[in-house]
Amino acid sequence: MEIIFIIGSYILASLTIILFRRQRNIAKATSVVVSIFAFIESMKVALKVASTGAYSFMFFSVDALGAIVMLIIAVIGIVTTIYSLQYFIQEKAKNIIGSTRIKQYFVLLSLFFAAMFLAVTSNSPILSWIAIEGTTLSTAFLISLYNKSSAIEAAWKYLIINSIGLLLGFFGTLLYFIPVTSLLENGGLITWQVLATNAVHLNPLISKIAFIFVLIGYGTKVGLVPMHTWKPSAYTKAPAPLGALLSGALLPVAFTIILRFKLITDTTIGPIFGQNLLIGFGLISIVFVSFVILALNNYKRLLAYSSIENAGMIALGFGFGKAGIMAALLHTIYHSLVKSSLFLSSGNILLKYHSARLKDVRGVIKALPLTAICFTIGFLAITGTPPFGMFLTKILIMTAGIKNYPIVSVIILLSTALLFIGFFKHTSAMIFGEKPEGVQSGEISIWLVIPQILLLGIFIILSFYIPPFLQKLLNDVVTQY
Repeated sequence: MEIIFIIGSYILASLTIILFRRQRNIAKATSVVVSIFAFIESMKVALKVASTGAYSFMFFSVDALGAIVMLIIAVIGIVTTIYSLQYFIQEKAKNIIGSTRIKQYFVLLSLFFAAMFLAVTSNSPILSWIAIEGTTLSTAFLISLYNKSSAIEAAWKYLIINSIGLLLGFFGTLLYFIPVTSLLENGGLITWQVLATNAVHLNPLISKIAFIFVLIGYGTKVGLVPMHTWKPSAYTKAPAPLGALLSGALLPVAFTIILRFKLITDTTIGPIFGQNLLIGFGLISIVFVSFVILALNNYKRLLAYSSIENAGMIALGFGFGKAGIMAALLHTIYHSLVKSSLFLSSGNILLKYHSARLKDVRGVIKALPLTAICFTIGFLAITGTPPFGMFLTKILIMTAGIKNYPIVSVIILLSTALLFIGFFKHTSAMIFGEKPEGVQSGEISIWLVIPQILLLGIFIILSFYIPPFLQKLLNDVVTQY
């Protein structure tokens, strides 16, 4: 029931905002209340799954991985919703955006959340695919929210590339249905469990082809190289809170679908094929970003490429097998928290400096002291600097691969060093450079800083302490996948 309540509340929230479109306070209150409600219900589901195992209800099913991702969506959802309220107040005051567009944002945001929760909880691969496609449609309009030609171009690029990718993913999904076509003829529901049970009857060659299509299709949504080309453009033109959601929430949702299909493929042909593909795409993604990062001239693009690198690191963790899965899961959680914080900090910087170009942003520590501290902590964490949790997860992932893939681990280590140098070069210039004369000192609003502090606070706590229920969920995922 909790899942229906979550998805239904978001849909109801979007309808409420439409019906009471002239009441701005209702739109704001509705968005915040629903996000808090979704977190409470997600926590209930997570505790239930940790206690009694996979939770199923009607057309929904949540295993340990799904429960973890639900919590990620819910936490990022509360924080970005609260941040969005003040962010758009500031943009409206600067005549950057109007009231109508702000209401459209909150309507689409609610639909986006509903689609993500449906994708990760649906018991049907087809419904999951429809929900992922729904996230594409809702976020495409959000990317073009400012109605500028460059934003519209980025939205179209995002829409076309992701739609083509998901079409390939849908073809791969249909190939998995071959052993259970009789159920389709009789109008039965094809569930993840049905596919897993009948995977032994799937032709090994077809299974390989199907997983390649699925990995390319949903890997486009994740942003793995070479399917990443939409990501820098979309992240640069999208509102800051949307960037946080695309990287912090949508990425793990899409990766969850890939892992579920990998589990089915492993039943047919064993784990090596899927692991090698994940390692290959992960390696290419990290190496590519390590060479690109030094030449970037936009701090939002910097965060976009960082997301591509971390998606590659997560893929490597799952590709290295059981030894790397726990590290990959923790890395996914840490990345969602830290990267969301960085995108929200970038929104504060954009409001203050009115530019996303690196050369225009100097002296952030003087202009936005609290934001600068949050951004610096986020930079150190995301690049795997000790003592933060992402240092440990990166080390564990590389350690997991050193026995069977020593060359890959060495390349990743060198690439990570290059990434740190590039990120440090850009970040240090932004934070400690000479502040432009026209930029006033002082935070714009404390409500634009509290969300980052909350995210970083949760991240730091989880770096040193994992709650028992979350540890149980993590262990269950390692056992299952």
